[in-house]
Amino acid sequence: MRAPAEPKPASYFAGLLGREAELLEALEQDLRPILGPVAFRSEFLPWNLSDYYEEEMGSGLQRRFMLFEGLSSPGALASIKLATREVECKYRRPRAEGGGRRVNIDPGYIDEAKVVLASTKAAGHRIYLASGIYAEATLYYVGGRFQPCHYTYRDFLWPETLAFLTAAREAHLEKRRRA
Repeated sequence: MRAPAEPKPASYFAGLLGREAELLEALEQDLRPILGPVAFRSEFLPWNLSDYYEEEMGSGLQRRFMLFEGLSSPGALASIKLATREVECKYRRPRAEGGGRRVNIDPGYIDEAKVVLASTKAAGHRIYLASGIYAEATLYYVGGRFQPCHYTYRDFLWPETLAFLTAAREAHLEKRRRA
């Protein structure tokens, strides 16, 4: 039997969803203490897949992805999700204005083989981590490209998202080579 060992470090990213481009840009400063400096980011992408967030956040939502510079343990995913939830709470509208979130932050990590997302929602394909946080392997890297699972969120299948994640994987591999 093989002895337990720490996993190879991963590269963390965040998917941001909100209406206000200025707020999505300002979030970089809030995420820096949690995830480090931003290595690169995607363009703003119009998010029109469902009305799931519309009542809370309004219409005209935009998606943006950010990859962060450092390498960290995949074991940090639950604590990172909890910290990003605190950032979401910081920007909630006041109760008098409905109290809803203005931004949704979806942290995850990428390594050479997969993309993993954090979630507060339990599901049959999600693995419990700690403190009410679950992990979901949402894309696998096979045959030179990312392959989806039947439950992969549709915005993770957009060509722009796949291009971002492919570039993030290459940046991750380069960081690992240098480390």
